[in-house]
Order: sequence, then structure tokens, then C-alpha cells
Amino acid sequence: MTQRLIIWLIRVITNTFFRRIDVVNIENVPEDGPVIFAGNHPNALMDGWLLTATCGRWPLHFMANAKLWKYRLLAPALDASGAVPVYSRDEIDGDVNNEEAFTKLYEVIESGNCMGIFPEGISHVESQLSKLKTGAARVALAVAARGKVRIKIVPCGLNYIHRHRFRSQVLIEFGEPIVIDDEWMQSYRLDERQSVRKLTDHLAEALANVTLNAPDWRTLRIIQTVRRLYKPARASLTPSQYIELNRRFVERYLQEIHRPDLQALSLEIEDYQARLDMLGLKDHQLRQPMTLAHASRKLLLRSLSMLALLPLAIPGALLHLPVGWIAATVGEHFSYEKDDIATLKVLATILLLPLLYLFIAILVGISAGPWWALLAIVALSLSFLSSVRLLEAEAGLLLSMLSVLRLTRLGSDLDELRATRAELVGKIRERVDHEIDANTQRMFTQDDFGKK
Repeated sequence: MTQRLIIWLIRVITNTFFRRIDVVNIENVPEDGPVIFAGNHPNALMDGWLLTATCGRWPLHFMANAKLWKYRLLAPALDASGAVPVYSRDEIDGDVNNEEAFTKLYEVIESGNCMGIFPEGISHVESQLSKLKTGAARVALAVAARGKVRIKIVPCGLNYIHRHRFRSQVLIEFGEPIVIDDEWMQSYRLDERQSVRKLTDHLAEALANVTLNAPDWRTLRIIQTVRRLYKPARASLTPSQYIELNRRFVERYLQEIHRPDLQALSLEIEDYQARLDMLGLKDHQLRQPMTLAHASRKLLLRSLSMLALLPLAIPGALLHLPVGWIAATVGEHFSYEKDDIATLKVLATILLLPLLYLFIAILVGISAGPWWALLAIVALSLSFLSSVRLLEAEAGLLLSMLSVLRLTRLGSDLDELRATRAELVGKIRERVDHEIDANTQRMFTQDDFGKK
């Protein structure tokens, strides 16, 4: 019962924080038998919550850094979710004894349950995978060597569009399972250390195939600009397409970066993006000339959607905005690392919302009775959802207004930027057509590029 409640709560949290969660290749997750889910680790506790909400296998026990149990409010939740504390050699002076943790993990797996591991060891904000620790491979091989179960490792790629932004998007991709079979066991018996290292390298390769990796943020920024310029104007990318298109461009870019012509094009793309940043513009605002009539229609539609939500959303906005402000402040100012901002925002909200609802329910209950108190909680929940949609509509309206103001006063600068953009679009699409492998399935057709 406790596990089901936790899973339900985690799904509510993740589906509230993220506007869209796409899951790819869920068929790679075995329906039964013990599984180790091994994922990349870019977003602290949010990574574990997303895996729990989407993997389809429960209970799911996680190896977690033992330092998390120092937080009094977090420790009970970790225990209730079945997390196993593991001590890191990098954070503790002297010898580290994780025998008790590994014994617990063996029990979990041999009972047919699943566990989650983040082999990078710590959460981080780098543009590519960190070097994997050997823990996942050691656990998998050691359990398999005991001969009670046959275990599989499922690589899990967590790809965030904007990891810390409320109502952003995320793609979770499950890779093909790595089966710890007789061949792995024979290798393990012959040379335990070498076998662990080999399995870790195999897992690193599998994780690289389900995540977006670039050697540095400069490269990734260039690739993201290329992706925006390349895609058809009318195309709306899903998280899966977004990551796959970036991944293809990164792979080809790294193969050909030594070429002078590609280096020159990269500098042109960087210059274009820098000019956009300086003027406070986004690339999509230059795709088509925006007339005053078109801009007015967009503003009117956004305004009408806001008006439709106002009656239900105003009470929720008034009550929940302070909670949102406090959560955002906690996330931005009390995080020790950039990767735990989203986690702190969510934890602060989880703590504050029940207190707010309880306080209001008590007030309503005292004045009107318990049934009215219950109704007040239901109404607050609905109002919260409406206020979230209202905030999204407000953000869209504000961006539209700012865009209209900028676009109407830039004049010749805008015309020059549009000409630069058109030239870059032509160069990028021509290069893709010339260099794409004939066996590669194209994401867009010539008809897509021809649509206005």
C-alpha cells in the first residue's frame, strides 16, 4: 500500500513539473525477472522519480548516496521508497564499507525485484556522460555468480529539454537489455576485475546510444542552432525527435570538425546566434515576416485563453503563487550544485502545499463543517491545475508582446538577420543533402521543407 501511494505521488509530481514526458522503447523493459535500470544522472532526485514513474516495474529500489540520509525530512521518504544507502569513496576519508548495502541489493534482486543505479556516481550538469563507476557491473556480475537468478541491465537515457524549468519536457529512452549470460559468467570467473571493467565499458556505450552527448557546451550550442535552422518552419518536434536530430548532428559534426569549410560554417552559425542573443530574439521569430494583423490575432487568442481560465484560476493563483515563489527561491539560492535545482523546487513544493491545504481545510472545517473542508481541498486542487495553465498562458502572452515590440522597432537589423538566416538555412540543408548516408531514414521530406 505504501509503495502504491509513493508511486502515485511521484507520478503526480513528475506530470505536474513537466508539461510533456515522452517514453521511447518501453518494450525493452522485461515484464518479469530482476532488472537493473542503469541511467545517466543529470538532474539529482528528479532522475529517480522519472524512472519510477515510467519504467513500469515496481517496486524499484535505488542505490542512493548515503549523505542524503542526513536530511531529516528526506530520510523517511528514502526509507519508505526502499532506497539503499551507499557510501562514496570520493566523499569519505579512509576506508568505505558498503557490505551491508550490497547484501541488501543482492536480496532485492534475488527476490525478483528491480533496482536503479546511476553509474556516473554523482549528479552533474556536464554536456556528456561522466566516466562510469563500476558499481552497476559489480553488482550485476556478483549476483549472477551466486546462481539464483539471471539478471538483465536496461540502459536508461534521461534527456531534458530544460532540466530546471517548470512545465518543460523530457524524453526517457530505454535501451536494449544487457543480459548477464553464461559468456559473461565465464569471463567473470576467469578474471573478475577485467570482466567488471569490460561490462562497465559496454554499459557506457549503451548509455551513450540513449543520451545526447557533446564534448562541451559550445559544441552543443552550435548543434542546437543548426537543428533550429535545419528543421522545417511548420514542424513541431516531439522530445524524441528533438534529441534524435541533435544526436545525428553531433555525431556528424564531430566526425568532420577538422574540415576548414565546416569550421568556417560553425563560426557563421555562432555569429548569427550571438546577434540574436544581443537583440533578445529567438530564431523562430525570424522564420516568417510577422505582420501587425498576425501578431494581433496571436495576442487576442492568448488573451481569450487566459480569460477562460481566470474564474477558476484566480483563487489558486493567489494561494499558490507564494508557494511557487518560495520553491523557486529555495531552488535557486539554496542548491549546492546546479543539478539539484529542480529537486529542491519540488521538495519545497511538496512540503509547503500540504501545509497550505491543511491550514485552509481547518479554517473551512471550523467555520462550515468537515464536508466543506473536503470540498475546499478538491476545489484547491482543481484551481491549482487551472493556475498552472494560466501561468503558461501568461508567459506565452508576455513573450508574444515582447516579440511584437522588438520586431516592430528593429527595422533594417531585422531584414539583415533574416537574410543571414536564409543563407545559413540553405547552406545547412544543402550540406545535409550532400553528406547524409543513403541508408539513414530521413526525419523530414522535401515536401516538409517546401511547406509555407
